[in-house]
Formats: sequence, structure tokens, C-alpha cells
Amino acid sequence: MVRRTQRSENDQLTGHKTSSSVTRGFAEGVRRSESHPEEFVIAEEVQEALRKGTPVVALESAIITHGMPYPINLELAQELESIVRKGGAIPATTALVSGKIRVGLSKSELEMLARAKWVKKIGPRDIPVAVAMGFSGGTTVAASLHIADAAGIRVFVTGGIGGVHRGMSEILDISQDLPVIGRARCITVCAGAKSILDLRNTLEYLETMSVLVLGYQTDTLPAFYVRDSGIPIEYRVDSASDIAAIVEARDRLNLDTGILVTNPIAECDQVDPAKHEKVLQAALKKAAEEKIEGKAMTPYILAYMQKNLPGVIEANIALIKSNVALGTQIATLLKQR
Repeated sequence: MVRRTQRSENDQLTGHKTSSSVTRGFAEGVRRSESHPEEFVIAEEVQEALRKGTPVVALESAIITHGMPYPINLELAQELESIVRKGGAIPATTALVSGKIRVGLSKSELEMLARAKWVKKIGPRDIPVAVAMGFSGGTTVAASLHIADAAGIRVFVTGGIGGVHRGMSEILDISQDLPVIGRARCITVCAGAKSILDLRNTLEYLETMSVLVLGYQTDTLPAFYVRDSGIPIEYRVDSASDIAAIVEARDRLNLDTGILVTNPIAECDQVDPAKHEKVLQAALKKAAEEKIEGKAMTPYILAYMQKNLPGVIEANIALIKSNVALGTQIATLLKQR
């Protein structure tokens, strides 16, 4: 039996009533032309934008709830939405609020997610539990992309995606992000896969999932905090217009091909690659000693690196701002063409 571990304080903070019914058919994806279940709530501003054809950019919320400390997380969330608006699009930050799937958040909801310690980190498989139990939480890349796709949004932006974890020969640990990227019509803009992962096998898995990986002004796969992984990628694109043309060609041909746009962090913003590798190896060793594995591994390693590698938080902020600016350009071009 699933136990409800969150108190009703999330209702008091947000003013939303807890829902007790589970979203049906959500795992299949809900298209824009179909009616959404009552637990799937699209903010009025986002609904209006989708109806009018105004560009919309979806943003994740796990970075708010689990990626950075308060108040840096709240300030960043607000700034990312501001970048989208200045670029001529409407931001749609996704999250779970009191058992409701939310596409677009109010200022008070953003602040609640940034402050609260009890909120969950929610992936796609966790959504039915979160809805049924009335949980609030930040949505991961996979869950955010799934929600954005269901809402009919064409562009989703994050910092770095998950992927194939190191030591796959010992334990099969592959992020939920990859299969969702593979089947989504909504494209993902990121700074590559997180540098703590097995990047070569991550790229191989993306190919297996028939994901089209595009390098924005780069010939190699970006590695999140580090600009260049040294791993070549097949397709380089040099403008947002080129990306929009590729997306529209896929859509005209009705191809089931997920698209991942990788945008490397600026050289001036990346962490020192040599120091990064040294700290990463120390983090992996520490995690093994403490028997950290599964879904706990990524937040553990990232927290260790934030503590021991100068400039990590600043790099994270810089890269996601860059991604949001690029994603907004793409969204605007898609609607204008």
C-alpha cells in the first residue's frame, strides 16, 4: 500500500485542494485536441497562447526543488521565465501541486516549491502516485517533457539531461529521460548530458532510441559543466533557424523521431575540465563507499560537486540561461514560419 508521506501543508501553502483520482491515459500522452483529465491543469495564460499560436517554452521544476539552494533557486526560476517573455514567448514551468499536474505556475507556487523541504522529485512513473496521494513536487526532465508534450508545447528547455550511468556492466542504470526524449514530439534543448554520466554510451542509447541529436555550433557532445566531451556528434547546426527548419521537416513528414538540441556552455562559464574530472572521481569513490545507487546517485554526486568544485552553481546558472534563450528563439521561429 502506498503511504501518504506529505502533510496537508502543501494545500495550505498553495490554496489548491488535493485530488484523489489518478490520471488515466497520461502514460500514452494527451494531445492538444483531446480533453485533459481534471488533474491536468494548464494555466490560462498558457492555454491562451496555445490557442492563438503564440510561442510557448516549457521549463522543468526539479532544478527549483532539488537542484539549487533557496533563494538562488527561486531567483533563477523567475529569471528563466523572464528570459522567455523577453524573447517573445510564454513560459510554462511544469510541476505537481497538491496532486495537480500543472503547466504554468503562479508566483506563489514557484515560491512554495523553492522553499519547501518536503516536496518530492517526480519522474514519469511517479505521476500517478503524486496525483492519487496529493503530492507536490518538482518534475524531472522526463516528467516535464512528458507533460509539455501532452499539453501540445513544441519546445522544452532544461540544463542537462540524464543518461546512462557509469558502471552499466554492473548495474543497468539508464535515466528515464532518454526514452521520453525518444518518443516526444516536443523537442528538448539542453547543455548535453550531465558530465557525471557515461557520455559515450548515453549517445549510443540515444541513437538506439532514434533520437536526432543536434549540436548547436559544436561538432562534439557538450558535457554540462564542461563545454566539450570530445565525443563527436553527427549533425552540427549553426542557427536557431536551421533547428526550426529541421523540426518542421520532421513534422511535415510525420516522423516519430525525438529531437535533442545540445547547446554547449560558453567557454568563459565552464568549470576547469581537469579539476572537474578530479572532483568527479572523488565523488564516485565516495558514493561507492556509502553504497549510493539508483535514483539517489545523481543528486548525491551533484551535491558533492557543488560543495567541492568552485564555480559549479555559477556554471549551472549560466548554461540553463543560455539554453532558455536558444529554446525561446527556436519556439518563436517555429510559430513564425
